[in-house]
Amino acid sequence: MDRLIEKKKWTLKKIIILSSAIGIPLFILIAFVISDKSTKLNVEKERITISEVKRAPFQEYIPISGTVEPFQTFFLDLSDGGRIVQKYVQEGAFLKVGDPIIKLDNPNLSLQLMSTQSSFLLAESQLRQTILTFEQNSLAKENQLLDVNVRLQNQKRSYNNTKALFEKGYSSQNEYESAKEQYEYLLKSRELMVEVLKKDSLTYKQLIAQSEASIASSKSYLDLVKSQMDNLTVKAPIKGQLTSLQAEIGQSVGQGYKLGQIDNTDSYKIRAEIDEHYISRVHEGLLGDYDNDGKVVSLIVKTVYPQVINGKFYVDLIFNGNQPDGIRRGQTVHVKLQLGDSSEALLVENGGFYSTTGGQWIFIINKSGSFAEKRQIKIGRQNPQYYEVLDGLKPGDKVITSSYENYGDIEKLILN
Repeated sequence: MDRLIEKKKWTLKKIIILSSAIGIPLFILIAFVISDKSTKLNVEKERITISEVKRAPFQEYIPISGTVEPFQTFFLDLSDGGRIVQKYVQEGAFLKVGDPIIKLDNPNLSLQLMSTQSSFLLAESQLRQTILTFEQNSLAKENQLLDVNVRLQNQKRSYNNTKALFEKGYSSQNEYESAKEQYEYLLKSRELMVEVLKKDSLTYKQLIAQSEASIASSKSYLDLVKSQMDNLTVKAPIKGQLTSLQAEIGQSVGQGYKLGQIDNTDSYKIRAEIDEHYISRVHEGLLGDYDNDGKVVSLIVKTVYPQVINGKFYVDLIFNGNQPDGIRRGQTVHVKLQLGDSSEALLVENGGFYSTTGGQWIFIINKSGSFAEKRQIKIGRQNPQYYEVLDGLKPGDKVITSSYENYGDIEKLILN
């Protein structure tokens, strides 16, 4: 009788084939795990930030905060002290050039003005007296000279006649010598008188010059004192707003007292502070901009102050074009200061990784997205949005840009 033989499901051949199919990959996986000595950490993808490296236009800039200040400020320092007797305006008033602000009273200065005026009038009086005295003396001496000239002419005729008679024997020698002596005396007298008049004229000129110099000096001093008296009424030197006024009626203030300040409200500037790290790269002519109610306002660096205070240095920026309406003193603006021209670059997004790595390495994700490994990179320029990648990455690479603070010395991240 024939018997049905049941076919075996697990043949030796099948067992060998199945063992090979399972064992070889398992062996490879075990070998990979054993050979991979790097430290690992499991990380959830939802808790990290993944960014893609891309090539795009890059503009290097730094964000800075600035304060709106008047382009011109005039500080009111008193040239002379006194007691405040009148206030013409209040703090905050808008002034034109020459508008009075306060009035001071200074009794000592008033007495000094009276004394100076007296000295000036005395000097003028002395000059007039000098001129009058000289003219009188000069007139008297000219009359004397005229008299001598008349007597000299008469004596000359007498002498010539006596000489002629003496030569013919009609006159004695005594008469001749007497006439001659009288003539020579008058001639000498005239010479002396002419010399005296010349010396008097020189003396007169010197006296006049001295008197005029004295008057000029007195006049200058008088003008100075008058100017000081005029300064007791403090007036606006420029057009603008009186943003500060430290003055009360009856208050006594001294020379050099800081009375207040006037701001020119027609034009403003931005005073900003920058970290000293950028001091070698910031110079006059750099451009910047900020948003003003949806409109971009362009600025240009006007002045760079080299002094560093508490790790900061200051710059003044002016408006590169029309000044926006509604701008106010003390207003804070957030400026993007451009450190160079825009150019094409390989970029990675800004993130917390930089504070740990210093831009020297980054975690790059493999193509399957299952893990990320450290890779050495080189960072160049930067702005608040992107870092420029100089080496180590290529467009399309995906990297982890969030903070590495909790990773320690981990070399590989297993992504779940």
